[in-house]
Amino acid sequence: MTETSPFRLDGKTVLITGAGGGIGRSMVKVFHEAGAAVIGADREAKALEGLPLADMIFFDQADAKATRATIDAYISAHGAPDAVVANAGFTRAENLDQVDDDVWASEMAINLNGAYALTDPIVAAMAIRGKGALVFISSVNAIAHYGNPAYSAAKAGLVAYAKAIAVERGGQGVRANVVAPGSVRTPAWDHRLEADPSVLDNVLPHYPLGRMVDPTEVANAAVFLCSDAASGITGALLPVDAGLTAGNLRFVDEVLRKK
Repeated sequence: MTETSPFRLDGKTVLITGAGGGIGRSMVKVFHEAGAAVIGADREAKALEGLPLADMIFFDQADAKATRATIDAYISAHGAPDAVVANAGFTRAENLDQVDDDVWASEMAINLNGAYALTDPIVAAMAIRGKGALVFISSVNAIAHYGNPAYSAAKAGLVAYAKAIAVERGGQGVRANVVAPGSVRTPAWDHRLEADPSVLDNVLPHYPLGRMVDPTEVANAAVFLCSDAASGITGALLPVDAGLTAGNLRFVDEVLRKK
């Protein structure tokens, strides 16, 4: 009998939110290839067309009550998934001048409050079962400021929330970790590139790898953290950022190397 690799997810169910988005679609593909039965969650069925899903659920994560009600109903019918990737998120306010009370509230609603409403009932069910894994897709904006202030505050909140789960529910077998992507080349960048085809000339010099992150690289990190290969890892923050948070490459190049 061949032993199953601890990096595989055969026989496991994984709920992925924002599954129809740029990172989400890569998540579904990579988790499916790792053997998981993927439950895709998004706002509408159209977003999930063509994805290899075992099941689908629909809710708007900006509506915390509706999100919690949908998840409660799913758990009652099917039980808690083995793992969750809380991936859904949104931002448009790129600097403090674009933030007001309404913007702050809306970006908190989907990026932090909705993620809590999504995962809180699942964490409770996982704790009763005695096992489960959660991965929150945060951002390098949770580590240092790269714009998008309201979004950044919400994503930093996810880090604190994941650590709370790790500490207070670890004894019940629940693990929670965070992936912090840098700039990911998804369709979200299309409007910037259409407006200014040279925008990457200003972006890429900040990244030690000299490129943006591919969505599959974010998905691979999430698969690892959900797998038994990461069974001893909880409360961790893993940047997937092409080296952005390792240090200031532009400072080194322009000030020290005199490039």
